[in-house]
Amino acid sequence: MYSRTMNHFVTICSSMSRTPLNSLKSDEAGPKQGPTFQDGQRRVDYVLTYHIQKPQSFRRKTSHFGDYRILRSLRRSLSMMRGRDTPPPKEDPEVAAHKHRLDYHEDDKRFRQTEFEDNLREMGLELEKDEGNKIPGIGFLKIHAPWNVLCREAEFMKLKMPTKKVCDVVERINLFIRKATAPLHPKVEPNRAQNMLFYPLLSCQILYDEWASYSVFYKYQPIGLIRKYFGEKIGLYFAWLGVYTQMLIPAAIVGAIVFLYGCATVDNDIPSMEICDPRNNITMCPLCDRACSYWKLKTACGTARASHLFDNPATVFFSIFMALWAAMFMEHWKRRQMRLNYIWDLTGFEEEEVSLCPYNTACLLLYVCSYFSLDYVLITLFQEKKVKLTCTDRAPAYMTGLFTMLIMVGVTFAVVFGVILYRISIKAALHMSSNPTARTNIRATVKGTAAVINLVIIIIMDEVYGALARWLTLLEVPKTDKSFEERLIIKTFVLKFANAFSPIVYLAFFRGRMVGRPGDYVYVIGSYRMEECAHAGCLMELCIQLCITMLGKQLIQNNLFEIGIPKIKKLIRRRKSDMDSQQQEDYNMTLQRHEKDHFLGPFVGLSPEYMEMIIQFGMVTLFVASFPLAPLFALLNNIIEIRLDAKKFVTEVRRPIAARAKDIGIWYNLLRGLSKVAVIVNAFVISFTSDFIPRLVYQYMYSPDGSMHGFVNHTLSYFNVSDFQPGTAPLQPMHLGYEVQICRYKDYRETPWSNTPYDLSKEFWAILACRLAFVVVFQNVVMLMSDFVDWLIPDIPKDISLQIHKEKILMVELFMKEEEGKKLLRDSHSNQSPLQPRSRPASHTPSNC
Repeated sequence: MYSRTMNHFVTICSSMSRTPLNSLKSDEAGPKQGPTFQDGQRRVDYVLTYHIQKPQSFRRKTSHFGDYRILRSLRRSLSMMRGRDTPPPKEDPEVAAHKHRLDYHEDDKRFRQTEFEDNLREMGLELEKDEGNKIPGIGFLKIHAPWNVLCREAEFMKLKMPTKKVCDVVERINLFIRKATAPLHPKVEPNRAQNMLFYPLLSCQILYDEWASYSVFYKYQPIGLIRKYFGEKIGLYFAWLGVYTQMLIPAAIVGAIVFLYGCATVDNDIPSMEICDPRNNITMCPLCDRACSYWKLKTACGTARASHLFDNPATVFFSIFMALWAAMFMEHWKRRQMRLNYIWDLTGFEEEEVSLCPYNTACLLLYVCSYFSLDYVLITLFQEKKVKLTCTDRAPAYMTGLFTMLIMVGVTFAVVFGVILYRISIKAALHMSSNPTARTNIRATVKGTAAVINLVIIIIMDEVYGALARWLTLLEVPKTDKSFEERLIIKTFVLKFANAFSPIVYLAFFRGRMVGRPGDYVYVIGSYRMEECAHAGCLMELCIQLCITMLGKQLIQNNLFEIGIPKIKKLIRRRKSDMDSQQQEDYNMTLQRHEKDHFLGPFVGLSPEYMEMIIQFGMVTLFVASFPLAPLFALLNNIIEIRLDAKKFVTEVRRPIAARAKDIGIWYNLLRGLSKVAVIVNAFVISFTSDFIPRLVYQYMYSPDGSMHGFVNHTLSYFNVSDFQPGTAPLQPMHLGYEVQICRYKDYRETPWSNTPYDLSKEFWAILACRLAFVVVFQNVVMLMSDFVDWLIPDIPKDISLQIHKEKILMVELFMKEEEGKKLLRDSHSNQSPLQPRSRPASHTPSNC
């Protein structure tokens, strides 16, 4: 029987260096190119692999299970007749039962294999086996799809040919744009592309040269050729990835401008200048109990200046811009998807429920095989016909999945809390260190190491969550492949999203919010004091965490793993082989193309590719107010990612099963949901994480001259050191060289000498009200603008809508002509026999007389 990885069909294009294709011609009448049957005429369109359980000398040549069973029965009868006088030796019953089970299993597998091959022959496909190859234990089934079979399936699918386009103004503009951007288009000639279905090997070579090469990173992708070779589903993925990457260009440019604005205005920022001014001589309260001592505010000068790069008025504009950018991206993709649906004849795909694609001989085979042979499809059909699981039957699996996901999300939060404890303890340890270098770089050390630890945990847990989500989905026994894929995507997205964004959410909205005040701090797990933000706020730490997480996931998880793991697997396979490099090279030269492709890795689906881009989209949009360079880093990564995925699809994995798809499915809903959530998240980041609102309130309500002078002093409260709780005062109170009686801390509280010492001041409540008002106004205004953009841009391009309208008119005209032809045919029949109606009255004349 074919192996469990039966859906991993072997591609006919793998080792590009082994077969020079410069001599291939695109003439349809020319000689057949690429792998062929033994007759040298019929081309091999697809190859299936299966395991050979028994040695070749003992395999039967018959292809029918019934003949095999009859021959085995005859052999048993003859052996019994010959050995009547000498009874056979007794065999252990357990061994005999085990052999019987193995024989039955083998017979069942051969029966299923024979049935599968008969189904392929009934579809009109031509088969040829190759079991005498150089790979032991592996057999190949070569398949050829004749042209008449493809034509028959095309008629069955009712494929429509595109109508002739009228050269209007829009078409002329598009033609002008195409000529202007000619250097950016891949070199795929139209006459060459028309014959790609006759020469799949040639199309693979073109994909390798014009798509899977890093030297053509600046060019558009040959989406039409990708669709012809891999199918619509993969074609839509790369089309979406191309649109997303193109749309990142303006976002990256604007983000870079915002960052440069922060760099240009850092020297004119009054609050950071006041922090760096040594004349202010502000003494701050300790950052931890006992081990930490008093410190000068001017030591936070570098952090304050760096925070201004990401916390300035331009970041508010950039947040609004990115919200509108997300809406523009979604609308642009809908229009692009509609255009591809029209070009690829997918506009009526849902109504027709087509499962075949005759534009490529390999595609027809793929859909036939996916119906008859895929293990998951077979399991699904068996369950639908015999098991018929109800919602009550699936309830335990649903509850198991729900509780398991809740537990794993709790594990994610526990990991974040563990990193918090690490930061608290390592900060206290560094303050107690006798090394002066360690004491001067405490903040940088704690921030950097904590961010790296978070990154390592995220990468490890991503792999665990992916396997766990697949296991939970299998427990639910979905009815269809689409249901299985959607449930797997939702589970994986929830787990990986929580894994990637939990540390970022903590830094943005929880750190520094529940710390208390000097003399009345909040403690967790005994003596661990909750973390405080730096004087310039937590936005800088949020930026560092987001930067390290984003760059680390892209460089390590997305790129390094995709490049390194296949190479490591090849190296391990070579190390396990008994042949040296020269022998391995000679052995590869003797293998046929389908034998070489058997060693390629299996195709695991598009979900991992989509998932990494969805997580990246979340990092680009959700916390863009704290990291305006995120679109630029995403753009640079995607330029590499497109060519990396292309090379993987063309040369490193087996040719995947082609599947028709009208859209990107549930991924669009996830993108749209993230774009809506991003507006709310950025509103809270600007309002509560940054100092944008406190600065505005001070400038227009409390500043004596309407400027930012005095803002730093306004944000600091006073504390009397005599009010420390017992055992929490610094061990070295004379660290600054003088006795401290009053220290300052960042908060809006009453002074120690007021009637209500250390209570929240009226400034705190005024700023809180302004923050909440900003959140409401920001999200409503931005969402209203996004909805206006959504309404303003039509989902269907004008030229496509006109073309569809023309096709409907042509269909109506064709129908009217057909009806007129039928009417003329009926009239002609009636005119050819005019005497029949008159003869009937004449026959009645004698009787009337």
